[in-house]
Amino acid sequence: MSALAEVTGSVASIGYGLAAIGPGIGVGLIFGNGVQAMARQPEAAGLIRSNMFIGFALTEALALIGIVMPFVFGK
Repeated sequence: MSALAEVTGSVASIGYGLAAIGPGIGVGLIFGNGVQAMARQPEAAGLIRSNMFIGFALTEALALIGIVMPFVFGK
């Protein structure tokens, strides 16, 4: 058996693992910078929080697309 034949079963999980790196970093940046912005300007906390959650939802959608794509393009 070749090494490629042994890896084909887990290619989708490897692909999702790589697809989850970007949204994971993005969510960390969104919330880290959001907390820092609220600490600097407490009077704008409501606006910052709403923008933070919108950014979180859009970033998390990328992770959900990464979960779905192996099933769409899978065999």
